[in-house]
Amino acid sequence: MGHTPYGYRIENGIAVIDNDAADRLRNLYKNYLAGMGLMSAAAEVGIDAYHGSVKRLLSNKHYLGDDFYPAIIDEGTFNKTQEEIMRRAEALGRTGRKTKPRELKPFRRFRLGELTEHFDSPVQQAEYIYSQIESEVS
Repeated sequence: MGHTPYGYRIENGIAVIDNDAADRLRNLYKNYLAGMGLMSAAAEVGIDAYHGSVKRLLSNKHYLGDDFYPAIIDEGTFNKTQEEIMRRAEALGRTGRKTKPRELKPFRRFRLGELTEHFDSPVQQAEYIYSQIESEVS
């Protein structure tokens, strides 16, 4: 298992709610839904984190409860928060901005002669191909 999410601690191998941190989380959700920005909502409740970390806190499904972690946030609050995150992203034009990866061309510093033979043995084929390297290109 990875690290323990904010708001929990492990006691005797069982995840339990850290009440102080859980109260901060609940208030973080309330502040964000009340219209505060990520950083100001976190600062207001005493969570020192970057905006990306705050967004991950607000999007962590463990807070709904699962087989290992008890619930800290109810499903309605969590869903409203996810909708608000998307609403704000759409208002700022920040949805679907993933860039298309650029096509990478292999960089070669040599010239390969014409390949005219084929061998059944991969070792022999590799030796043949390497023997066709004509020269280094500067």
